[in-house]
Amino acid sequence: MKDFLKTLGIEKENAGTSTGQKHFTSKGAKSITSHTPSDGSEIASVFETTKDEYEKVVTASSEAFETWRMMPAPQRGEIVRQVGLKLREYKEPLGKLVSYEMGKIYQEGLGEVQEMIDICDFAVGLSRQLYGLTMHSERPEHRMYEQWHPLGPVGVISAFNFPVAVYSWNAMIAAVCGDTVIGKGSEKTPVCGVAVQNIIAEVLKENDLPEGVFCMITGGREAGEWMTQDERIPLISATGSIPMGKKVAQAVGARLGKTILELGGNNAIVISKDADLEMTIRAVVFGAVGTAGQRCTSTRRLIIHDSVYDEVKERLTNIYKSIKIGDPLDPETLVGPLIDQDAVDMMQAALKKVKEEGGKVVCGGDVLENLEGHYVKPAICEVENHYEIVQNETFAPILYMMKYSELDEAIAMHNGVRQGLSSSIFTLNMREAENFLSHRGSDCGIANVNIGTSGAEIGGAFGGEKETGGGRESGSDAWKAYMRRQTNTINWSDELPLAQGIEFDV
Repeated sequence: MKDFLKTLGIEKENAGTSTGQKHFTSKGAKSITSHTPSDGSEIASVFETTKDEYEKVVTASSEAFETWRMMPAPQRGEIVRQVGLKLREYKEPLGKLVSYEMGKIYQEGLGEVQEMIDICDFAVGLSRQLYGLTMHSERPEHRMYEQWHPLGPVGVISAFNFPVAVYSWNAMIAAVCGDTVIGKGSEKTPVCGVAVQNIIAEVLKENDLPEGVFCMITGGREAGEWMTQDERIPLISATGSIPMGKKVAQAVGARLGKTILELGGNNAIVISKDADLEMTIRAVVFGAVGTAGQRCTSTRRLIIHDSVYDEVKERLTNIYKSIKIGDPLDPETLVGPLIDQDAVDMMQAALKKVKEEGGKVVCGGDVLENLEGHYVKPAICEVENHYEIVQNETFAPILYMMKYSELDEAIAMHNGVRQGLSSSIFTLNMREAENFLSHRGSDCGIANVNIGTSGAEIGGAFGGEKETGGGRESGSDAWKAYMRRQTNTINWSDELPLAQGIEFDV
């Protein structure tokens, strides 16, 4: 058994339950067996949450909310600070587990845990900055202001590709806002959920806090439906596919609940004739093949000026031929496996569709049958932006290339998809850069100049427009989504003037 699993309290025969609380687990519960996509080896089995256990989790979270919300926000920040310190202690083994269970290379696994640490640091500062506004009243001797209150238990449904970081983006911000948190990770990466809950549970125990402040449940679609339909959970933050997000929005909207949705991306980089190609090529490769193309911010499309198209194509093709693919824990590896066989099949179907629509596979796309696990060669294709397969996100390392002549044409192509998450332009031309960032430029939630589409920092609000869902997580003022706004007016006079000068004498 891997040493890092023992360090995280994971036992192969029975990893436990991702609620992290033994009394929430029934002996007859079904289990999910997790396998590493690197070679198919069994990692551990995790109990699925039953409906009875779910009820206990929500009850515990609701009861803990009564205590947690009354703690001053800076004290809640102190608990989150301790979570960040604990994550620093476990950074190496947790990073290895993320790499082993999800398939991203070890450096990316470490980076994901660092994101958790960073958002803890951000949330600690935020705990002293949950500001409201003071407004001038039109009525004499009146004071008007707004304040923010916690919502209650918040549900966080996260995806397999970032099994720990995205949960933390939501959980740590919600926690300092005074909410308790119920997480549900992907059934494809359940052991990561157990490990995170084990780490956080240490902090709760050390501070004699209710277990329900941070809870997790484990399961598939049914468990997610329990959460989305539960009126006791006022906010659901969900990360995943567009079809999944639409179902979440409908279920939560039907009960007039709140959602934060971070869904699919179809992210493009515009490469200008005035681009620094050395910088551009490095950014494209990382954005397109990092995490084996399984990031919501992965670079999917390249919109290249016709004057540099051939050079970009040649340089990328040569690099793709030399990329080391293999064991994600090997420090020499740049591309690990896809998450499962379904992902491999989906990539192959997409490449077939490219050819059927008139496109060309320039290089890559092969399944590496000589390696145990779900390994493929990243692919580059020449296409037209209007192709159906290009219009839809394929969660795999496929990079679509197309040409443009004028910037307006490039922006129209860039915006001509239903998704709107991340975007980028590489240019040394100031006018082109400012046009791309202007009202008539990128329609995405994230727009970059001379950096790629991947690698968002936690200080900025993360999320996108159109079918990406419109939600925002992490930095800036995204915290407001986890709270309810209240406008307050205090009359300190001995009169009762009405707004708008209305006179109403009784």
